[in-house]
Amino acid sequence: MQAIETKLKGCFVLEPTVFGDSRGYFFESYNKHIFDKLINQNITFIQDNESYSSKGVLRGLHNQRGEYSQAKLVRVTQGEVLDVAVDFRPDSATYLQHVSVKLSSENKKQLFIPRGFLHGFVVLSETAVFNYKCDNWYQKEAELGVIYNDPKLNIDWLLDDSVLLISEKDKVLPTVSNI
Repeated sequence: MQAIETKLKGCFVLEPTVFGDSRGYFFESYNKHIFDKLINQNITFIQDNESYSSKGVLRGLHNQRGEYSQAKLVRVTQGEVLDVAVDFRPDSATYLQHVSVKLSSENKKQLFIPRGFLHGFVVLSETAVFNYKCDNWYQKEAELGVIYNDPKLNIDWLLDDSVLLISEKDKVLPTVSNI
């Protein structure tokens, strides 16, 4: 496995070594020892989550604050998504900057998103299965979100707004300026 740090400190794209032949393929999607060494941190994931979505579903931008902040390791096991991580750490040199990475069942890339980041994704294929590991428990009262189309963030979601499917909850998230 190879880890490539993005322009956002602590946020990494992970590319596995895939062994394939006429029968299919094999790769190690997660190995704590190797992962911690690659990102130079000691992360203990405590929960795995999975979502299934259809084309145009946009989930985000979400975060958990304070002691319930979460680091995530995300990947796609079916389909393709555009995954977005926004540096939401006020003391960071890259505060409010973002990275966008296409994750798919074909490229098998993963994205490690450190604590303090906003996170979201949009489904580019007909359907997608999105998997993520979290290093902290979900707490409803710690939820924080920013509207997906905040002009300060200027994220290109690659799909026209007219085809986006967004939850009612996510449609009314505040802008960065209103938090």
